[in-house]
Amino acid sequence: MQCIDFKFRGSDGKEIYATKYICNAPIGVVQIAHGMTEHRKRYDEFARELCNAGYNVYINDHRGHGETAGSDKELGFFAADNGWDIVLSDMLILTERIKEDYSELPIYLFGHSMGSFLARTYITRYGDQIKGTIICGTGQLNLGLINTVIPLAKLESKIRGNRSKNSAIEKILFMFHNNGIKPKRTKYDWLSRDSKVVDEYINDKYCGFSCTTSFYKDLLNGMKYIADIENYKTIPKDLSMLLISGEKDPVGNIGLGIEKIVENYKALRLKKVDYRIYSECRHEILNELNKEKVYEDVIKWLRTNSQEQAVKIP
Repeated sequence: MQCIDFKFRGSDGKEIYATKYICNAPIGVVQIAHGMTEHRKRYDEFARELCNAGYNVYINDHRGHGETAGSDKELGFFAADNGWDIVLSDMLILTERIKEDYSELPIYLFGHSMGSFLARTYITRYGDQIKGTIICGTGQLNLGLINTVIPLAKLESKIRGNRSKNSAIEKILFMFHNNGIKPKRTKYDWLSRDSKVVDEYINDKYCGFSCTTSFYKDLLNGMKYIADIENYKTIPKDLSMLLISGEKDPVGNIGLGIEKIVENYKALRLKKVDYRIYSECRHEILNELNKEKVYEDVIKWLRTNSQEQAVKIP
């Protein structure tokens, strides 16, 4: 296995930092979209497990995150305008890069948390570019709340500037995430039951930073888009989908939100929608106490879909 850092250019020329994990005889490729206020290096163990199972992995730091941010000032900032669409275009460029490198292999898009919202948008626009998607740690804000908070985000941007931080919106979106967690050791205990993971997150300069008012405006507009079931109609009917979430994940409304999202996809007669909810697990199921089970299930799902793909190839 080879682990190679590289860079590619976004549509506006922005340098995007990425890593690829290459195995000897790949049977597929997994493209990963990471979550909010984290970075690609946190997926190293998961990527290596996928690679050991025969899947090449490509992952980039989104704009405003990790090495792509480039400076503390840029952390938590997508773009001055249309940041959600620009980040999606970066993801598409990476998909195209994968196709250039491995044109014969099926591509699966894995998105966690914010990356899951991006992935759910991606499949409504570019779903024909991939074989399947794994939606991890996703959820759905109430549309009424979204429509209430978006004007606040616009007002904050107008008054304080696009790059201002410590937004009131941040407090609104995360104020209840630690509810029900016992004992409460830190404000990030909702991420995982593994205290080591939580401590590493807290001590990582590329994690847990405050995002800009512009970022929250982009995020909320992205969430509004995926809250509208009408937008699901462009998803290819034969796209394979797996939704995975922790039973105690506040983002997924403690499992209830995931079941509703699955219902919405199935209502549109998408043919291959499956889901798993992991007992007692919190938000970052890839970093949970039973993460090996999650890895195993993801790899099993990938192999099943890869075998279906192989049968169809003459």
